[in-house]
Amino acid sequence: MSAVAPHLHPISIVPEDIDFMGHVNNARYLGWVQDAVLGHWNAFAPAEAVASRLWVALKHEITYRKPAFLDDEVIARTVLESTKGARAFYRTIIERGGEVLAEVNSSWCCVDAATHRPARIGEDIARFFFHRD
Repeated sequence: MSAVAPHLHPISIVPEDIDFMGHVNNARYLGWVQDAVLGHWNAFAPAEAVASRLWVALKHEITYRKPAFLDDEVIARTVLESTKGARAFYRTIIERGGEVLAEVNSSWCCVDAATHRPARIGEDIARFFFHRD
């Protein structure tokens, strides 16, 4: 199986994102990745899955390439690479005009909204995110 087209998530940079060095603080990138991943889930998952499942970040590995600034037009391009049980593995590229600012590999745990216990990502949900090769 291969992933569907990447989900594109536009990013608005606000003055509060800027640090003492005049560029976006590195910690903001984590918020952007979370917004992009949740946006991807909301865009592709069936409504009943969106209503009954939540996501918890397990791990982020970020490689920063270039800084972002207040007036930049930035986009996060995210794709679900694979799932295993209740875990989902995402790759997100944060770009400005085709220029890579950061690359992020992250893993997430799907949890039941009512019990907060891990919830397996079955074929009934995964099929919305992957094409059969």
